[in-house]
Amino acid sequence: MAPSGSRNIKKGCWRVLYWIPVLFIALVVAWSYYAYVLQLCIESIEHTGEKVIYLLVYHVVFIMFVWAYWQTIFTRPMNPLKEFHLSYSDKELLEREDRGESQQEILRRIARDLPIYTRTNSGAIRFCDRCQLLKPDRCHHCSVCNKCILKMDHHCPWVNNCVGFSNYKFFMLFLAYSLLYCLFITATDLQYFIKFWLNGLPDTQAKFHILFLFFSACMFSVSLASLLTYHCWLVCRNRSTLEVVRAPVFRHGTDKSGFSLGFSKNFRQVFGDEVKYWPIPVFSGLGDGCSFPTCLVNLDPEQPSSSPTRSHPVSKSAADGRQSKPLTESQSRLLTSTICWSEIDSATDRKGASNQGMTIEHEA
Repeated sequence: MAPSGSRNIKKGCWRVLYWIPVLFIALVVAWSYYAYVLQLCIESIEHTGEKVIYLLVYHVVFIMFVWAYWQTIFTRPMNPLKEFHLSYSDKELLEREDRGESQQEILRRIARDLPIYTRTNSGAIRFCDRCQLLKPDRCHHCSVCNKCILKMDHHCPWVNNCVGFSNYKFFMLFLAYSLLYCLFITATDLQYFIKFWLNGLPDTQAKFHILFLFFSACMFSVSLASLLTYHCWLVCRNRSTLEVVRAPVFRHGTDKSGFSLGFSKNFRQVFGDEVKYWPIPVFSGLGDGCSFPTCLVNLDPEQPSSSPTRSHPVSKSAADGRQSKPLTESQSRLLTSTICWSEIDSATDRKGASNQGMTIEHEA
C-alpha cells in the first residue's frame, strides 16, 4: 500500500504545481484590474466623460477576455469515442500475438470500419497502447493529461489544459481578447504614463501602478501578437502545432496540406458557419473531432469507401454533454464545390499496401 500511497501523493503534488502558471496569470490580471480601474480611472483621470468611456470599454473587453480564458481552462478535451477503443476480445487477441506484422493485421481489420486515413511514418496503423485504441486522424496522446486528445494542438501550461478540438476556438479568442486587452490599456494609459514619467502629475501611490501597468501591457502585447499571428496562420492552413512539427502521413505519403480546404472552409471548421457566434466563447465548430474532410482521395483498400469524405455515424461529443454538428452535415457543407482531387497511381498504392509498417506506434 505504501508505494501506491506515495504515487498518489506525488500525482497530487504535480497537479498543484500545474496550476502555478494559471495562478500567476490570474494574479497579474487581478492586479491590472486594480491598477487600471482604481488607480488610473478613478484616482488619476479627472475628466468624467473620459473616465466613463474608458471604464465601459475596459469592462467589455475584460469580461470577454476572462470568459474566453475560463472556457479554455475548464473545457475538457474531447477523447476518442468508444468506436475507436478495442473490445475485450480484440485486446486479448492482440496480446496473444508477438509479431508486429500479426498485430498490424488485427489492427487493419478493426480499422476497416473506422474513418482513419492517416498512418505512422512507417505506414502502420496509428495505435495507442496506453489508451488501447486506434487513434482517429489528428488525434495524439498527451503525456501530461495521460489520455488521447482529438485534434490535439499542444498542451498549454498557461491554461493547464490540452488545446484541441473542443477548446481551440476558445484558445484563439483568449489570445485575441488578451491582446486587445493589453493594447487598450497601452493606448489609454500612454498619456498618463508620459505625465508621470515627466513629473507632470503629483507623485502619488498611483504613479508606480500606472508606470508598471504600461510596461507590462507593452511586454505582453508583443508576445501575444506573435502567438496570435502564428495560430491565425495555422487556422488558415488547417494545421495544428503538432502537424507543423510532423506532417500527417497518408497512404500516398506525407502531406502537410492534406486537411486544408481553403481559407474560408478552414476557418469555418474552427469557428462554425454562424457569424454571430464567432466572437463569443461558445462551441460552434464543425465536425465531431474524429474524422475530418481532406482534399485528398486516398485509395485505401482497407476502407470500405475510397473517399475520405464518407462520414462516420458519430454525432455526440464526449465533453460534458456538448453536442457538435453531425459529421455528415458539416463535412458535406465544407466539401461542396471545392474538392481538390489527387490521383493515386494504382501500382504505387499496391506497393504501399504491401510495404505497410511492421510496428505499432507508441506515442507520448
